[in-house]
Amino acid sequence: MNPVIEVKGVYKSFKNVQAVNGVDFEIIKGQSVALLGPNGAGKTTLMEMIEGIQKPDAGEIFVLGRKWKGNEDTLHQQIGLSLQETHFLDRLSVRETLVLFASFYCLDRRRVDEIIQLIDLAEKSRSYVANLSGGQRQRLAIGIALLNHPKLLLLDEPTTGLDPNARREIWSILLRLKQQSQTSLILTTHYMEEAEQLCDRIIIIDHGRILKKGTLSQLLEAENGPKIIEFSLEAPAETNGFAPSRFQIQWAAGQGKGSVILSDIETELPEFIEFISINKLRLKTLECRRKTLDDLFIEMTGRRLDD
Repeated sequence: MNPVIEVKGVYKSFKNVQAVNGVDFEIIKGQSVALLGPNGAGKTTLMEMIEGIQKPDAGEIFVLGRKWKGNEDTLHQQIGLSLQETHFLDRLSVRETLVLFASFYCLDRRRVDEIIQLIDLAEKSRSYVANLSGGQRQRLAIGIALLNHPKLLLLDEPTTGLDPNARREIWSILLRLKQQSQTSLILTTHYMEEAEQLCDRIIIIDHGRILKKGTLSQLLEAENGPKIIEFSLEAPAETNGFAPSRFQIQWAAGQGKGSVILSDIETELPEFIEFISINKLRLKTLECRRKTLDDLFIEMTGRRLDD
């Protein structure tokens, strides 16, 4: 199967900043892929090169089997874009805005009606854009990106700055799209849960490099992989005086809280409880959970995704 996006050895720098540093990946038809990383990781620069807005310093990018140079008109007809920030004409209504953009593709008003339903703005169709909330404006931007039945949808930070309810409304639209069409999707995000909810594959990027890529289960080493034990003590303890242990405990300074990774919880959890008892500590809380993408990012970089 021919990939809808191929990125081969791509580099991009701005003055003394290496924004994208030797990136390679591909996306096949129908896949939803997240470029996941913290702010400043190079996600938007990479996306802008895929969108044809920026040109690589080195390397090649193929979108739907074509390079951008010489194929601009063809590619613009086949892809949908939603940038980090979209400016509308405030004195146009939602419907008028969609009709305007539909005219660029010679689409009739039936498609406008379909999009209004898809993005859940039927009750706001006659409202001026100026009167929409941030989440509603973002839904409108996604609706515009979907007007031309794109083979490829490119979304740059689609929910940044939105409250949790507005974010989940965007997720609902994209999940319905995923169920109803073969549109391929690539989005940039620094929200771990967004990548998990919406995407089949995740590409973790930082400082312009790909750190790891794969499905969620591949990244987190499968369902029966290591578990995280998070705990708190009845009172803070001086950890330097603890008996020797094979457990690599990460302590939160002065808070009486810590965490430890257990590879085999059935055998190691009793040993950990014994370690707590030997050191005459009293547990206040103890919680077991699966490793997350944030845990993985901390392992690879020493900091959190949202730092």
